[in-house]
Amino acid sequence: MRRDYYDVLGVSRDADEGEIKRSFRKLARELHPDVNQHDPEAEEKFKEAAEAYEVLTDAERRSLYDRYGHEGLQSSGFSSSFQGFGSFADIFDAFFGGDPLFGGGRGGAMQGGDVAVSVEVTLQEAATGITKDVEYDAVETCPRCHGNGAEPGTPIETCPRCGGSGQLRAVTRTAFGQLVRSTVCDRCGGDGSIAETPCKECRGRGRKAARRRLSVDIPAGIDDEQRIRLTRRGHAGERGGPAGDVYVLVNVIPDDRFVRDGNDLVTVVDVPAPTAALGTTVTVPTLDGDEEIDIPAGTQPGTVVTMRGRGMPSLRRGARGDQRVVVNVVVPRKLSAEQRELLERLDSTLTDENLRDPAADGSIFARVRRAFR
Repeated sequence: MRRDYYDVLGVSRDADEGEIKRSFRKLARELHPDVNQHDPEAEEKFKEAAEAYEVLTDAERRSLYDRYGHEGLQSSGFSSSFQGFGSFADIFDAFFGGDPLFGGGRGGAMQGGDVAVSVEVTLQEAATGITKDVEYDAVETCPRCHGNGAEPGTPIETCPRCGGSGQLRAVTRTAFGQLVRSTVCDRCGGDGSIAETPCKECRGRGRKAARRRLSVDIPAGIDDEQRIRLTRRGHAGERGGPAGDVYVLVNVIPDDRFVRDGNDLVTVVDVPAPTAALGTTVTVPTLDGDEEIDIPAGTQPGTVVTMRGRGMPSLRRGARGDQRVVVNVVVPRKLSAEQRELLERLDSTLTDENLRDPAADGSIFARVRRAFR
């Protein structure tokens, strides 16, 4: 039994023309032979979808189908206009004027595909900028025949099938008369000419795969997984079309010394509790080398010391972010008898004046209270 046209396209019975068109375009891409090479029923499914589209986008025939179904169409003499086309792209071209994968007419110039490559840089290299070499495979114009597909010194003849136009006219009968469509010549592929002796290097294709090497400028301040676009460095186009682009995905290797937060860097420095109470100077790693910072007496756990202009540069403005140093106050463990005695003597002398900063209202309970407001 023939399937319901609405079920074929996966739309409701009250779907408008735009929804029907979008559904058919999606099915066309799924069933295109360049994509679906595994389903032996792909061709029949495509023709079924094309027939459903043809009916449901014609107000008169859709009304007839809604009332009487397939029998009503048969009684009116309907037969699909697209059963006689030789390829999926021909059918798609009849609907939308272009190939479902590449978007343009098959006989004209076609842009080459894009290429994706990746490159790794250290955080230090991302901070200063660097030039990296990348290698990739790309289709390029054959250097032997310069893209015309003919062995050098041999003639290129006008295609006898299409007379040099690159197009064939196909006439099909519909319920409303004859329908004339232009299709790509199956002999010359739309070029309008044929090489008498195909090029030995590319076998008449005019293009061949080659290994390429490019130098890529990685700008200072780039972040992990950002992309750099190199225009016209991808696969060569067909029939005079422009080349595609190369997209370079930059992977910034994590640095054990820092955590990146936008243009800021965060690092942690351990300070023993007695030292934090007395105050000290500690050495901190930065992108510009080690630097010393002061830890004031009485510094509390989690205190952040900000080093201005020691972070990552901004891609747009060039100004550098900050480096935030988090002070991790470490409580001593595995005390010796002497150390325990010293701490016990210190503990016995501590008062509220030593443990609280009334001016800052920085007690842990005050901070918890503010956090839950």
